Amino acid sequence: MMTLLLTLALLWPLCIAGRAVWLSYRTPEAQRDYFSILWLSAAWPALLLAYAGEAQWVIDAWMLGGLWELNSLSRPWLAFTALLWSLAAVHARGYFAADQVNAQAGDQDAQRRLLRLSLLWPLTLLGNVALIIAQDIASFYLGFAVMTFAAYALVVHSGTREARLGGKAYLILAVIGEGLILGGFLWAAGEAETLTLQGVRESILLAEHGVWMATLLWLGFGVKAGVIGLHVWLPLAHPVAPAPASAVLSGAMIKAGLLGWISVLPLGEAAISPLLSQFGHTMLVLGLVAAFTAALYGVFQRHPKAVLAYSSISQMGMLTALVAMGLAAPEVWPLLWPGIVLFAAHHALAKGALFMGTSISEHLPRWPLPLIGGLMALPGISLVGAIGAGMVSKWSVKSPLYEMHYDSLTKLLTLAAVGTATLVSVALWRQWQQRQQGGSNGWQCGAWLGAIAAALLTPLWLPLPADTIAMPPTSEWLGIIWPLPVGVALVAVGAVLLRRSNIKVPPAGDLWWLYAKAVGAALVPVAVVSRECAKLKAASVTTSKRAEEAVMSYLTRLLAAESWMRHHASGLMMVLAVLLAALLMWEGQR
Repeated sequence: MMTLLLTLALLWPLCIAGRAVWLSYRTPEAQRDYFSILWLSAAWPALLLAYAGEAQWVIDAWMLGGLWELNSLSRPWLAFTALLWSLAAVHARGYFAADQVNAQAGDQDAQRRLLRLSLLWPLTLLGNVALIIAQDIASFYLGFAVMTFAAYALVVHSGTREARLGGKAYLILAVIGEGLILGGFLWAAGEAETLTLQGVRESILLAEHGVWMATLLWLGFGVKAGVIGLHVWLPLAHPVAPAPASAVLSGAMIKAGLLGWISVLPLGEAAISPLLSQFGHTMLVLGLVAAFTAALYGVFQRHPKAVLAYSSISQMGMLTALVAMGLAAPEVWPLLWPGIVLFAAHHALAKGALFMGTSISEHLPRWPLPLIGGLMALPGISLVGAIGAGMVSKWSVKSPLYEMHYDSLTKLLTLAAVGTATLVSVALWRQWQQRQQGGSNGWQCGAWLGAIAAALLTPLWLPLPADTIAMPPTSEWLGIIWPLPVGVALVAVGAVLLRRSNIKVPPAGDLWWLYAKAVGAALVPVAVVSRECAKLKAASVTTSKRAEEAVMSYLTRLLAAESWMRHHASGLMMVLAVLLAALLMWEGQR
């Protein structure tokens, strides 16, 4: 049964993608259902597999030798990933309902967009599922690459100029990240002569240049995880991507980078070298920098999805700092990792619900406005840690830090939660300002409500090891909840102050524009050389043309003498014969 579920989890999305191709050739436009129930089921086998238990598969015939595994880490990761993909697919059925009507009516642009999305959505899911269960380098990298490049279609779906810019930023950073990951894997695998992720961890731990291998892999996976400096694609891609695509980009795919770190870095190893420990401290500092600076920059954005993108960067900064503790303080890792998994799962569903909520606010259902506003706020309040699974997830990472006496980090993470509260408040405020009537599709609302429930109840359905998660004691509730009212108050005060000022809204993408200017300045000498080469080419062409004209003129004159030669050939031959005879006679007399 486990092997059957594994086969279905990997092949079923491929069959769904094949069905999309079949539709494009065999089904008339007016009868195409791009988001049928069959299409919605692409992630269901993977979801069932997550709850089937632990297992391991060794397949020698697969590439360099396949090693796939469901363990205490990959099972919960697969569960929240597959659940989010399932809910986002249901949401997409309602979100694209109007586009599907247009496509069936003959709109060719809508047909192309929906066909591309219906084809590459399950392929992106396939890559995401494969990298979670893979334990060998080749399978993991293949899954990561398929997910990365297939997701480009999710970003550029609308085809607008902004979407192309977001897609360009995503693709440039993706290529850089893939190159760094491949370099890190090849280096570590060659050093230890290994083909597994476990071998990569051991190689990084024991190799002389292990810290440089770790740096390559940290930065490579950090493109997805939103590491400060490599995060710039997130606020450019999210505002232009469809809401269900943003949900999986920020909820599931961004976590692939986090899983990559956990899979390849030697976290929790007692024999860690001083250099790797120092590297862990650097990760910790940069994670906290991302958590605070993303919050500070994101609150000034006007587009709610841009604000939520900066919220993802801030939250991933917190998770980066927590993962870094596995290198900086290995003794805390055995207690910390279940909380990190719960944190990641809760963030995935809560952020997915928030992104789905942006489409709900664009087409408000015919419900009482206070009910809609309260439902929109619920996942954000939970994300801050004030209610439900958010409170449990915050305590699950703070409790081990308290126990191991890392109080300073706990305080910094609590302050970062204030930033989360401000970002969520601003995002909801912007949504409410831009709300529109129109009535949401039932599939949209159903998936959104399902994501809210899953986010609030994450510990109840996530298959974590027993006794690893507990409710915080009531004495700690105030310490977990207080960032929410403080963040809301800061937003209220900031809104009043901004009305009296003329502060210009900073552009989404922040460092992207500095990078663009720097690259543009670096390309100035190249442009100058290119212009000079163009001038040299033009001069060479002109000179060659003149030389060709001169040669052709000379050849024309030679051809003009042909008739004279033809008329006097006999006389010339007689003269030549006389001369030759004279020369022979003269030679004989000598």
